[in-house]
Amino acid sequence: MRFENVHLLWLLLVLPPALALFFWWATRSRQKLLTQFIQARLLPALTVGISPARRKIRFALLISAAALLIVALARPQHGFDLQQVEQRGLDIVVAVDTSKSMLAEDIAPDRLERAKLAALELMQDAKSDRLGLVAFAGDAFLECPLTFDNTAFEQSVQALNVNTLPEGGSSLATAINTALTAFKASDGHKVLVLLTDGEDNVSETDALEAAQNAAKAGLKIFTVGIGTTAGALLRITDANGNSDYVRDPEGNVVKSHLNEPLLNQIATTTGGFYLPLRGADTMDVLYNRGLAPLPKSENEERMIKQYHEQYHWPLAAAILLLLAEMFLPERKNAKTSKVEAPTVAALIALLLLPVAAKASPSSALRDYRAGDYTNALQEFSQLAETQTNDLRLVFNAGDAAYRATNYDLAENLFQQATLSQNLNLQQKAFYNLGNAQFQLAKDAKDLDGLEAGLKLAGKSYERAVTLNTNDADANFNLAFTKNAVDRIEEFREMLRRAKSEADTAVREAEFHKALEIMLPLQKTIAAKQFQDFTKKLENVDAIATPHQS
Repeated sequence: MRFENVHLLWLLLVLPPALALFFWWATRSRQKLLTQFIQARLLPALTVGISPARRKIRFALLISAAALLIVALARPQHGFDLQQVEQRGLDIVVAVDTSKSMLAEDIAPDRLERAKLAALELMQDAKSDRLGLVAFAGDAFLECPLTFDNTAFEQSVQALNVNTLPEGGSSLATAINTALTAFKASDGHKVLVLLTDGEDNVSETDALEAAQNAAKAGLKIFTVGIGTTAGALLRITDANGNSDYVRDPEGNVVKSHLNEPLLNQIATTTGGFYLPLRGADTMDVLYNRGLAPLPKSENEERMIKQYHEQYHWPLAAAILLLLAEMFLPERKNAKTSKVEAPTVAALIALLLLPVAAKASPSSALRDYRAGDYTNALQEFSQLAETQTNDLRLVFNAGDAAYRATNYDLAENLFQQATLSQNLNLQQKAFYNLGNAQFQLAKDAKDLDGLEAGLKLAGKSYERAVTLNTNDADANFNLAFTKNAVDRIEEFREMLRRAKSEADTAVREAEFHKALEIMLPLQKTIAAKQFQDFTKKLENVDAIATPHQS
C-alpha cells in the first residue's frame, strides 16, 4: 500500500481533533443558550427523548467520515500494471574501472566506491534516458545492457568490486570498444561516461586509437577522473582479514596516480570533455553541460508502473458514515418514513458492490499441477494482465511457459518478475530467468551464440546468488555455466587445430585425409562454421579418389 499524496495525511493530525473540539464547544454553547432563554423547570419537558449518547455517536460519525475523506484525497494505491510508454532521451553507457588501482583511498571511502556513487548520481539526473553499464579492468564486460529499468542498473552498479573481472590490469581501449557494442547501428547520439583513474597499463596509444575509432562511429566520450594526481598507495585485504600493500613483480609497493592528461585527450578526441570528481555536484555539471544539450532519440519505450487506485474504498466508507449520521435521530422514539428505509438500503447495497469481480487463480494452479501447462500459461497471463497484475502471477505464467518449453516467453515473463519488491520472489525470478536463458543458449546455431547465451544465463544466476547465497541450485548452475564457457574456449582451440591439420593435408593433396578430419566436426555445433569447406572437400575427394569396385 502506498499513497500518491502522502503529505495530505498530515491533515489527520489537525482536522479530526479540530472537529472534535468544535463539537464540544458547540454543545456547551447550546446548553448555555438554552438555560438563558428557557426556565430550568421547563427544560426537562422540552428536551424529553433527546439522547446525549446518540448525539455523540453522530459527532463521531462525522469526524470519522472527515478522516476517511482525507485518506481518499491522499489516493491510496495497491498493486500496479506494467505499461509501455514512449520516451525521448539519450542512450548512455557508464563504464566503471574495477581494477585494483581503484582501491586507493585518496578520496573517501575509496576510488571504486566513489565511482559507484557517481554512477548512481548520474542515474538520478538521467530520468528519461536509457542507461547501460560496462565494468572493465584488463578486460571489459557489459554488465547491464541499455535499459530504462533503474532498479536493474542500480543492482548492477552495487554488485561491482575489484573481483568482478578475473583479468587484472586496466585497458581503456577495451572499455571503449565494449561500450560500442551496447549501441545499435541505427542509433543517433551515442554517449559513454568513463569513470576511472586513467591509469592504463596495457597501452595508452591503443586507448587514444580506440577513442579515434569511437569518434568515427559517432560515440561521444565524457571522462570523469577518480582520484588525485598526488596518488596513494594501494592496500588489499586477504580472506583472513590481513591487510597489505599491493606490490609489483619486483616486490615494490605500488602507488597509483590520477592520469588527467590521458583522460582529457580521450574526451576531446570524441567531442566530449573531462571533469575531475570534486565536490557533490560533479555529475550534475556533467549532465547539464554535456549530456542534456544533446539531441534526444525519439520513439523509445520503457515499462512504467501504473498503480491501482484504491481511493474509492475510504470514499465509500465516508459516504456510508455520512448517510448513517443523516438517518440516525437524536430522539429515541423518532421514526423514519417508509420511503427512507428502502432508499438507504439501496444506497448501501450500491456502495458495497465490488468495483470489479476478481477471478481466482485456483483453476490455473489446477491446470499447472495436472501438467496442462499451455492452459495454465493462458490463465495466469489473463490474471496478470486484466486483474491483479500481481508479479507473483507473472512469475507463475513464466513458470508455466518454461514447462511448456516456450523459453522465449518464459525469459520475458521472468524478466518482468525481477522488478518485484519482494526479494524472495526477485531471487527466484533471477534463478528461473537463468534457466530459461540456458535453454535458449542450447538452441544456439553457432559457438558465438552458445557462448553469449551461457554468459547471459551466468549473470542471472550470479544475481540470484547475490540475493540468496545459500541457494545451492543457483550456486551449482552458476559454477556449471562458468565451466561451460571455459570449455567452449577449449573447444575453439580444438577446432583451430583440426582445421589447421586439414589445411596441411589439402596443401599436400591428401584430400581424403582432410575430409576424414573435417567430417566428425559436422556432428558438432561448429558444423555450420565449416560446412562450405567440408562440402568442397567432399567434391574434390570424389574426383581425386576413385571409387573401389
